[in-house]
Amino acid sequence: MHRDLVTIGPFTIRSYGFMIFLGIIAALLLGNHRAKKKGLGDEIAYDLTFVCAFCGMLGAKLLYLIMDWKEFWQDPVWGILYGFVVYGGIIGGILAAYIFSRKQKYDFRLILDLAFPSVAVAQGFGRIGCFLAGCCYGAPTDAWYGITFHNSYIAPNDIKLFPTQLVSSAGMFCIAGILLVYDRYGKKQGRIGALYLFLYSIGRFCIEFWRGDAERGHVGVLSTSQFISIFIFIFGVIVWMWSNKEQTNELKKVDVKEGENTAEQTE
Repeated sequence: MHRDLVTIGPFTIRSYGFMIFLGIIAALLLGNHRAKKKGLGDEIAYDLTFVCAFCGMLGAKLLYLIMDWKEFWQDPVWGILYGFVVYGGIIGGILAAYIFSRKQKYDFRLILDLAFPSVAVAQGFGRIGCFLAGCCYGAPTDAWYGITFHNSYIAPNDIKLFPTQLVSSAGMFCIAGILLVYDRYGKKQGRIGALYLFLYSIGRFCIEFWRGDAERGHVGVLSTSQFISIFIFIFGVIVWMWSNKEQTNELKKVDVKEGENTAEQTE
């Protein structure tokens, strides 16, 4: 729809990249606000956002190269600048969050609960970027809510398409709202993370029926994303069950050295 947002001299700001940038900023602000409310301070939100954003982008790029390597070789410039697969980003972000929790001595469930509402908000902005760029487009439709691209480099032009990008964006903002409301009442660490995995995997599985970019690949009768959604849902079940186990009540890092010094003084 509007691939180029602003052009200043030789520089052009792409709408897709700009929305990704807004999503990261919004995720950082939300994460920082929630971290303060949980008594975790400022640093964790900044560090976690940077680590998860970097590894998430890397994971999204790697999964794109695995799934669409033929398309990448046909147009390497497009693949480097725009080719991403969201599930690769989620998997990369989860792995980064796990490593972060181990290094910083936080309960992994706490990190998931802190991160996923911000992730949902960032994805909501990202899908608006998809709409502006014309990627992740829907199947042809005659419905009144269909959208028509006229100058898209990716989506079919002059054909009414199901607005999968906007539906996905609205869905992600709704998921973020649900997680934030649940955060007020849920007491067990890991439940917010598990709830995100449930809602996103179910929503992604369903929206795939209306996606029009079928060249992304299939596993049997399922699209690749539907196939991955099954395992993401199962992982959510595991996290939910794990949340029933003994909780780490202390929210701040465990200072091992301080504990050792205290022990020495007692002796």
